[in-house]
Amino acid sequence: MVNAVSVSAPVEPPAAREDAASSVDEVQLSLPVADPAPEPPPIPPATLALAAQDVRMVLREQSEQGQLLTTKLNILFVANGALLTSLSISRLLVSGSLFSLAEILGFLVSFSLLMGAFLPRQVAVTPNLEDRKFLETYLALPEQDYQLQMLVNLSETYNANKQRLEDTSQSLKYAAYTIWGTTAIMLVHILVIYVAAGSSLGPL
Repeated sequence: MVNAVSVSAPVEPPAAREDAASSVDEVQLSLPVADPAPEPPPIPPATLALAAQDVRMVLREQSEQGQLLTTKLNILFVANGALLTSLSISRLLVSGSLFSLAEILGFLVSFSLLMGAFLPRQVAVTPNLEDRKFLETYLALPEQDYQLQMLVNLSETYNANKQRLEDTSQSLKYAAYTIWGTTAIMLVHILVIYVAAGSSLGPL
């Protein structure tokens, strides 16, 4: 019969345990501590006032650009109407040739582009007075926070209206090119008619 022999783990002396515990505490105390994020420096009130003045000046220039696009839209409407009148009086639209089809297509495309530029688009305005919580939200803010929030709103308003003006400008540019192309086709059509009429009469 074999006798089982039990082997016991060596027991560390109390002094060694205390040294190990103290070393663990030292390691834990030596871990780096994250520094708090630095607070942004306060913005001087004069700087905020100048920034708000500059932003409002840019918005006024954007509004003037919108009025200029409206003037161009009216001019192109008049030019497109004059083109249609010329085509109707000269009866070029009913000649049944390829020029007539091109003129009709050009007029429809230009008129569609002008109508697309004419249709109203949503204009961004700040502050939104339709929001009943506006007074409760903004009047409760400190002066600096209020000015910063208004600058953010004005910036977002500028970006929203910028996209609207760019769309209108693109429509007007394509409409102008279409009107110019249709006018050129009409002049070529008239020239072809006169040449054909002269050749049919023969030499005098």
